[in-house]
Amino acid sequence: MKKLLAIMSILSFLNGCKEVKNPQKEDTQTVALEVVKKEVPFVWEGANIYFLLTDRFNVGNPNKGVQFGQSEETAVLRGFEGGDIQGITQKIEEGYFTDLGINAIWFTPIVEQVHGATDEGTGNTYAYHGYWAKDWTAIDPNFGTRKDLEKLVKAAHSKGIRILLDVVLNHTGPVTDMDPVWPEEWVRTGPKCEFTTYENTTACTLVDNLPDILTESDEAVELPDALLAKWKDEGRLSQELDELQLFFERTGYPRAPRFYIIKWLTDYINDFGVDGFRVDTVKHVNEESWSDLYREASYAFETWKKKHPDQVLDDNPFYMVGEVYNYGITGGREFDFGDKKVDFFNYGFKSLINFDLKTDAQKDYETIFKKYSRLLNTKLKGKSVLNYLTSHDDGNPFDKERKNSIYAANVLLLTPGASQVYYGDETARSLVIEGTEGDATLRSFMNWEELDSLPNIQNIHKHWQKLGQFRSNHPAIGAGKHKRLAKSPYVFSRTYMDGDYKDKVVVGLNLPKGKKSLTVKGFFGDGTKLYDTYSETEVTVAKGKVELDNDFDIALLELLE
Repeated sequence: MKKLLAIMSILSFLNGCKEVKNPQKEDTQTVALEVVKKEVPFVWEGANIYFLLTDRFNVGNPNKGVQFGQSEETAVLRGFEGGDIQGITQKIEEGYFTDLGINAIWFTPIVEQVHGATDEGTGNTYAYHGYWAKDWTAIDPNFGTRKDLEKLVKAAHSKGIRILLDVVLNHTGPVTDMDPVWPEEWVRTGPKCEFTTYENTTACTLVDNLPDILTESDEAVELPDALLAKWKDEGRLSQELDELQLFFERTGYPRAPRFYIIKWLTDYINDFGVDGFRVDTVKHVNEESWSDLYREASYAFETWKKKHPDQVLDDNPFYMVGEVYNYGITGGREFDFGDKKVDFFNYGFKSLINFDLKTDAQKDYETIFKKYSRLLNTKLKGKSVLNYLTSHDDGNPFDKERKNSIYAANVLLLTPGASQVYYGDETARSLVIEGTEGDATLRSFMNWEELDSLPNIQNIHKHWQKLGQFRSNHPAIGAGKHKRLAKSPYVFSRTYMDGDYKDKVVVGLNLPKGKKSLTVKGFFGDGTKLYDTYSETEVTVAKGKVELDNDFDIALLELLE
């Protein structure tokens, strides 16, 4: 007897609605639609975060053109491709992220970038990626406008989706013919980092020609003449100076480089109500700076909430996740510099990006899930990690040739912790682009045409949607405790509790096609009605088991409301 499911995904905290067949009838008659409004709390520890390159995801405003005369020929995939903030908003409004079970979006920095091109051995390159800041107070017109960002945040919040801004405190953009070096009171231009000690990882430049902000300094500095002249030309010099005066009067901070940038970064919270920061190059900055950033970000977030009580999604505090390159969950809380260990979780970070999963993914499901559940409920309890399998700057990702996209979805979306879906993971976007140098091969434009036309891509996408929605509807998947219920076929449970809220689910993987029996004994009692959201089937527990008959090798079981 076929069962039908209708899911209404208005907000991430609505579990949707189910339309099921009358179990007493064998014909196609259906009972009335039963709308089930089950509030699901948003939990950062189990968030499903979508990460995209602003310039490479979707073109919302094709008429804006390339700005600042940035029309020189570049190496392959090292110029602007036209993606923008409006393009992200379009996909939010279309429901693309909701259908994928995404409840937070992180996109690459949108502050104004250096105008000139640079060639550091990988071919002529513009700052399409957003990590080469020229003016932290302005949005780069290649990406959009302040109005665009305001609309994006409101559109996301209307669908229960949080917004993470990608922020850089570590360095300016490179020096080019159009972009002079910042004053020596602000930056160092050497030595180049060696990554063997704390000192030669923090007090150095990441690469040649990437001036490093003196974030450790408490010495007051004047604003660069070039920045003052720019603000004057744009007619906002007085406004910027007045705002800085108020900031330093309120905080009592010295006018040191990091505090200027912290003010500029937290303005995006004050002005737009963004929910969190993804922080770039964390280990290259003295850790106290991150405490400073988090303190001001939290102040800005709480201030924004008080001013906009009707727009507040929940009482979650401001969220910061850090990129400590090569940090892995296996090491627990600390990152080892060689001569010093630092626990960045003590400096404002709720979560760190986990570089271990792409290696752990080579192991069997139970080994991965058991390890992550244990660590997140012991050494990392109260904190979290952001798991990923592919990213914008990891040249050795899991499944680079996209041969195992279904398995990748199972690992990424079912492993305890938060998940980072890199744009195109869900559509098998190629990570091997002919003619590219370095990380450009990871950053092709989103493969919308393939999603629209290729059945195999559509099938992969549908699988990511089903797992993503199940994950979004069940905090137990990412933030709960894992327990294996049966080895063969492989069945496990996840349980999450917070106050009066309790979430329980069962998942089966590597299941046989056709008739299958899943053990749920000791977790769901006999007579319990469950719903397999993958096959859209209602089942009842009998003798400690549930029976399914379909061609899927996966089952996602939830309590039938």
